[in-house]
Amino acid sequence: MSEQDIIDLLTGNLAYILGAILLVVIVVKGVRIVPQSEKYVVERFGRLHSVLGPGINFTVPFLDVVAHRISILERQLPTASQDAITRDNVLVQVDTSVFYRIIEPEKTVYRIRDVDAAIATTVAGIVRAEIGKMDLDDVQSNRDQLISTIKTSVEDAVDNWGIEVTRAEILDVNLDQATRDAMLQQLNAERERRAQVTRAEGQKRAVELQADAELYAAEQVAKARRIQADAEAYATGVVAAAIKENGLEAAQYQVALKQVEALNKLGAGDGQQTIILPANALEAFGDAFKMLKGGRG
Repeated sequence: MSEQDIIDLLTGNLAYILGAILLVVIVVKGVRIVPQSEKYVVERFGRLHSVLGPGINFTVPFLDVVAHRISILERQLPTASQDAITRDNVLVQVDTSVFYRIIEPEKTVYRIRDVDAAIATTVAGIVRAEIGKMDLDDVQSNRDQLISTIKTSVEDAVDNWGIEVTRAEILDVNLDQATRDAMLQQLNAERERRAQVTRAEGQKRAVELQADAELYAAEQVAKARRIQADAEAYATGVVAAAIKENGLEAAQYQVALKQVEALNKLGAGDGQQTIILPANALEAFGDAFKMLKGGRG
């Protein structure tokens, strides 16, 4: 084999080798494997050509260039604090945090330079605007509603940036020391007012119960008197009926009964007193005993 043949052979093999190398380079340049958590923005001649999703993708080597590798994972902005004034002129400091993810990277890449700073600025403005529409008590009690309103407003504002706001949080609402002291005084005053109302209601209830007790006692006394009066009236009626039926003898009998009862009371003493009676009284008592004896007989 001559020297020329050897050169020709080497030249032919080199051509094959270069062709193989070129094929490998084309395959490597043309095949793009995109991770699940990313999207690739492809440019051709400096202009947006396509967006490559996760998996195997094919591009034109040397013409298509992966200009941006964008993560589509959910992101959290650093906690931001901003001052806001409520509708009732109270200065508050609000700590917020926003979670978002990029869903259209071609918009994010070509429409906004610093997406995190843009979202933070947007959130700050929306928080101030929404809190300015509410009183301090509403900010404290309707936090869920405020968060929902802020999230919706931020979504509308960043829609052209290819971003989805997944969550917005109000971490804390802080007040300056002067406002805290004023609120504490107001709280103490309200507690004292409630305590006074409770004491007044207790005293009122006590008076009402006392009045009810006195009224009940008076009703019972009146009821007893009424019963006693009815009994006396009944007794009087019985006597009157007896007098009507038996005439003077029944009346004398009742008088004699009363005289005997009086005598029994006089004799019920402890024996140390002296009782002086006129003579005619003794005769009257004797007549009474005779009448009672006759009446029983």
